[in-house]
Amino acid sequence: MTNTSTNRRSELIELDGRRRAPLRGFARHERYLVSADADGTLVLTPAVVMSELEATLLSKNPELLARLRESTAHPERLVRHRISEEPSESAS
Repeated sequence: MTNTSTNRRSELIELDGRRRAPLRGFARHERYLVSADADGTLVLTPAVVMSELEATLLSKNPELLARLRESTAHPERLVRHRISEEPSESAS
């Protein structure tokens, strides 16, 4: 069922004996952070894992961090680039 005012799809999901929920048809990512509201609502937010080194480098480069946050906030602005399989002439 889709709520037309929020454009959010809803479906009843039952937990199995180990308290796991099937997310097929919903999950589009491999990892999520889960938050639990006081009323029992669970919110899944797509997540990535980064190394401590990556986190340190980002923390020391606020301009890069701002650009990454902007890109994440507006994925429609990103431009996909085709990666060539062959090395470019300038690389040799």
